[in-house]
Amino acid sequence: MSLTPDDAPGTGDDAADARVSGVPAREAGSLVLAATPIGNSEDASARLRRLLTTADVVAAEDTRRLHALADRLGVRVGGRVVSFYEHNEAARADELLDVVDGGGTVVVVTDAGMPAVSDPGFRAVARAVERGVRVTAAPGPSAVLTALALSGLPTDRFTFEGFAPRKPGDRSRTFAALAAEPRTMVFFEAPHRIAATLAAMSAVFGADRPAAVCRELTKTYEEVLRGPLSALVSEVEAREADGGPGLRGEICVVVGGAPAAETPSLEDLVGEVLERVAAGERLKEAAAAVAEASGASRRDLYNAALAAR
Repeated sequence: MSLTPDDAPGTGDDAADARVSGVPAREAGSLVLAATPIGNSEDASARLRRLLTTADVVAAEDTRRLHALADRLGVRVGGRVVSFYEHNEAARADELLDVVDGGGTVVVVTDAGMPAVSDPGFRAVARAVERGVRVTAAPGPSAVLTALALSGLPTDRFTFEGFAPRKPGDRSRTFAALAAEPRTMVFFEAPHRIAATLAAMSAVFGADRPAAVCRELTKTYEEVLRGPLSALVSEVEAREADGGPGLRGEICVVVGGAPAAETPSLEDLVGEVLERVAAGERLKEAAAAVAEASGASRRDLYNAALAAR
């Protein structure tokens, strides 16, 4: 298998043409995933502004929102604009990659944040990999990372779980599968489902599990609610009481990972072994069963129980 490094600089006439056109040689003949602001237009990078003006094609999740963003940034989209959303991504991927194969630059943008992260882009990247087409990114704002950073929960290890299932049964089963997850978890949720989702989390993860509800991040009415899940459930229910507005806007929920299980002492385990022996079980089998369930050393537990008889 031969590998072509993605960071190889452009050379020859192609590189010169790219520099003349205003597109750096590094981006010519590339599919570029470009992050857009998640709320505050001032967070747009200089590279995003340039890409919007110089790319041959801009594939946008919502073309109207793209032009509105360009207006706020004071730039003009210079290339062809095409729609690129969940239901046409697979069908349109090859069309975009054909432009890249011809030496053009295709920029993918979504309504907010980084393409391919709970947004269109994944299928295009997967197809580009299959075809050997170069893919790069123009990093920028991310709702997942912003919520994680503001949550006050551990950030050294985390997992992004996207949107929870809409149906109550599916939602509960999904949370049950994550109940023992030790890493901090980040979810997206819609305003009209946030109360039900928090209630389900509290029931499965535990009322005391620490969490944070982050809404309208980087926008004027940004708000972060922190506390145990039970308190967050009460807060949202209080806001929705009597027809209140509840929580509005884009919402991220960050939930602390499952606490490490307390390791029982050898003395406690010996007591459990002796109780089983008193009930008629053989010492060797009782020690083996308790050791397997607790993770303790079978030999150490057996010897300690034997000495305690």
